[in-house]
Amino acid sequence: MRDLLPPTVAVAVAGPTDWAGELLAAEAAGLGERAVLSRRQDFTAGRSCARRAMAALGLPAAPVPAAADRSPVWPAGLVGTITHTRGYCAAAVARATDVRSVGMDAERLRELKPGVRRLICRPEEERWCARLPAGVHWPLVLFSAKETVYKVWHPVVGSWLDFQDATVELDPDAGVFTARIAPARVAEATVADPPTVVTGRFVVEDDLVRTAAVLPLR
Repeated sequence: MRDLLPPTVAVAVAGPTDWAGELLAAEAAGLGERAVLSRRQDFTAGRSCARRAMAALGLPAAPVPAAADRSPVWPAGLVGTITHTRGYCAAAVARATDVRSVGMDAERLRELKPGVRRLICRPEEERWCARLPAGVHWPLVLFSAKETVYKVWHPVVGSWLDFQDATVELDPDAGVFTARIAPARVAEATVADPPTVVTGRFVVEDDLVRTAAVLPLR
């Protein structure tokens, strides 16, 4: 993810020991004792990466507990994001004085079933994907980009978006995506200056789709 985010954002990608690392007390309390092994491993790797990203910013380790909706609760003055998929986990952290929000997502390469594609893609997006170069399952890239957009949107606005609430265009030559939020959702926002457009980057390699974006300061 380091190649997709600006230098003001610190990124840490999980290594072999991160999946079985130690959680801080506030993090363990939010995870709960009944969490299945895969959930515990993903959660632990994400928090280990988050603390290493904080260290890269010159900051002391601080807990990143989970909110009721499972989104990370970052220490005051920081913004961040965590992603995990099979065998891969990463966290990104930045000072709130540098960026307003950051989001990223990783997905293992696979082909989405037609019913899933219809849930994720707007009709115009399906048409755009059909015109893009062969060899990449573009609806999966679109899915990952929307996951990133939602991670950018949620900490700022305090609500979640549905897949149909953002229209995403992909530029495969530049490795850039542009997401436009539905005007109705923007109008519903109760914060000042809600994001209307989110621009990010993507790459497809090593059996992974990776997407990331930052929301600049006002």
